[in-house]
Amino acid sequence: MDLTELSAGALTRLMAEGKTCPSEVMAAFLDRIEAVNGTINAVVALRPRDDLMAEARAMDGKAASGPLHGLPIAVKDLLATKGIVTTWGSPIHASFVPGEDALAVARMKAAGAIVIGKTNTPEWGHGSHSFNPVYGVTRNPYDTTRSAGGSSGGTAAALAARMQVLADGSDMMGSLRNPAAFCNVYGFRPTWGLVPTERGGDTFFNTMATLGPMARAPEDLVRLLDVMAQPDPAVPFDRPAGAFLEGHRAAEPRGMRIGWLADWGGAYPCEAGILEACEGGMNVLEALGAAVEPVAPPFPAEQLWQAWTVLRSTAIFGSKRDLWRDASMREMIKPETLWEIECGAAFDAEEICTASQIRSQWYAAAQTLLQRYDFLVMPSAQVWPFPAEWRWPRTVAGVEMDTYHRWMEVVVPVSLIGLPSLCVPVGFNGQGLPTGMQIIGATGSDARVLALGAAYHEATQWPQKSPPAIA
Repeated sequence: MDLTELSAGALTRLMAEGKTCPSEVMAAFLDRIEAVNGTINAVVALRPRDDLMAEARAMDGKAASGPLHGLPIAVKDLLATKGIVTTWGSPIHASFVPGEDALAVARMKAAGAIVIGKTNTPEWGHGSHSFNPVYGVTRNPYDTTRSAGGSSGGTAAALAARMQVLADGSDMMGSLRNPAAFCNVYGFRPTWGLVPTERGGDTFFNTMATLGPMARAPEDLVRLLDVMAQPDPAVPFDRPAGAFLEGHRAAEPRGMRIGWLADWGGAYPCEAGILEACEGGMNVLEALGAAVEPVAPPFPAEQLWQAWTVLRSTAIFGSKRDLWRDASMREMIKPETLWEIECGAAFDAEEICTASQIRSQWYAAAQTLLQRYDFLVMPSAQVWPFPAEWRWPRTVAGVEMDTYHRWMEVVVPVSLIGLPSLCVPVGFNGQGLPTGMQIIGATGSDARVLALGAAYHEATQWPQKSPPAIA
């Protein structure tokens, strides 16, 4: 039995039954990392094998300490990990070793996880392609000449290549959804505020980025979400969290109404085959009894982009302005991030207020639309995984991209207003490259989105049916 092929739920059940143990699980995943990570470069800052095995053996034979008991987890390199180098993909922090864990990491450890190292990410998490000057580029397990996406690209690639069973990611502009689509796994962006913002930065203004789980099955997403989604009294706006895993069941899609937003009336150009692959995913939902209807664009795409770029760049200016103002630091910041900071510095009060008003109007329109439909569906990415040596796609379907991130514009409607969105795999193109689609729910409907994802997973099993050939 190959332990790395099993779900987190299956592994925890086997450990509880005494049919395996944390040290066996750890050894299996470390062997897998040794075999394939040199090619993919997804796991970075890996702790010494002897230390990890000793930590796992200390858990052998003991009662479960939590829902992640004995599971090896590599944490995305945007979260501080005590005693493990944390770089944010930046040469500024290439040797930084935190003295304490980020809240989410502390919660995973308290739930029994063993943190083995980090997963690779773009510098500062900016851009949906995981490369940086500290660790290099993460490659797609389905084609190592291609990108694994980002910014949770290291997480997605490690999951697809069976180097970990579940893991954290984060998402401002599709960073849980794009890499999941590129790597044939699941990524869940929860309702904003369900998972508390990390302490230490701005917790009032920037309400677009969130942490969330990634895995090869929705049940495992729910397992990790239960750990991450607990209130933090030091952070505003958090939402009460239930016990997601305890009540998690596959939905019965019969009778559900699902709205297909496609390419937003042509506003979001997509490479050939993307929309057709997503339509194949919707055919699965229709076969399960749901009614799928095309939906006209519910809001002007250009207004959404206007609001998004103003609020995103302003938030990035807010978090990076001190580095930018220090000439010695500024020269180590990548050009895309410098562009964001400088744009944010230039916006005036009227532009920021207008952006916030647009955001408010879209939130109201979306909630009205989601009273008519149970869920909305649209692509998770506009392109197939692209060559790993690119910084970003310059054109999509013949349309020139005017910024480093516009090729991911399809994720903006969700990110701008914090809706829950689950990326589910929908298959492959003729070159064997994967993609995915978003299942989007109303604010607070996280459990319902995940339940529909579970029904879809039972019918498709894409990550299990089609693992990457890398060995």
